[in-house]
Amino acid sequence: MIDMNAIVGTHDLALITLDTLRHDVAADELAAGRTPNLAALLPNGWELRHTPGTFTFAAHSAFFAGFLPTPAKPGRHPRPFALRFEGSETIAKGTCVLDGASIVEGLAARGYHTLCVGGTGFFNLQNPLGRVLPSLFAEQHWQRKLGVTDPHSFEHQIDVIERSLAMLAPDRRAFTFLNVSALHQPNHFYLGGLEASSTRDTLASHAAALRYVDAHIPALFEVLGKRGPLFAILCSDHGTMYGEDGFVGHRLAHPTVTNVPYAEVVR
Repeated sequence: MIDMNAIVGTHDLALITLDTLRHDVAADELAAGRTPNLAALLPNGWELRHTPGTFTFAAHSAFFAGFLPTPAKPGRHPRPFALRFEGSETIAKGTCVLDGASIVEGLAARGYHTLCVGGTGFFNLQNPLGRVLPSLFAEQHWQRKLGVTDPHSFEHQIDVIERSLAMLAPDRRAFTFLNVSALHQPNHFYLGGLEASSTRDTLASHAAALRYVDAHIPALFEVLGKRGPLFAILCSDHGTMYGEDGFVGHRLAHPTVTNVPYAEVVR
């Protein structure tokens, strides 16, 4: 485990959630060489973990409380971030223990500018529920072009991050949260060829959406890394079903939903 107490305060931080990305798809695309940029970024590949929530709001509420996806193996696994509260059994020497009601609040108290760039509906700022999670951050952004219906959403999200971080003083550390919406349904428009005219989401279109994200992930890390040392977490919040065992969607306790990919990057 990385000693996060040596990271916090010296590095910019980023939490990038690839909303709805299935672990099996992430691992298969990487092994087949179809996500070369992620392969270069993650030399050890994707780690299999269990999500604390089966849909976006539940998973992110846990993430912001310091409960990121848990390694999919027995044991008490130390967490990189935790909030100070009695009885925690997963705080270790390398855990950065923060004060506040969320890790966002705790990092702000440590001098971090907190930036939220939303994607899926729970970050859309359009209604009280869509403002709950973004309201944790000092700066929040959402536009329709950042959401699930725009085939270029990830590129637009990167542009927002670039503009926001450029406005920040160079000596001010930043915590950037990005909810990548491209994997979430609808994703049928990422298929090419004869399948491009389909309006049905499939496992193939889910994988195609990941390849779209892979094509632009270097641009994201170029933007995030301009300001100096960076520690980033990439993970999914939950998987989703495309008819397996009769299920479609998520918000259900099936391994395809609860198994998620996770990785850490230090630059």
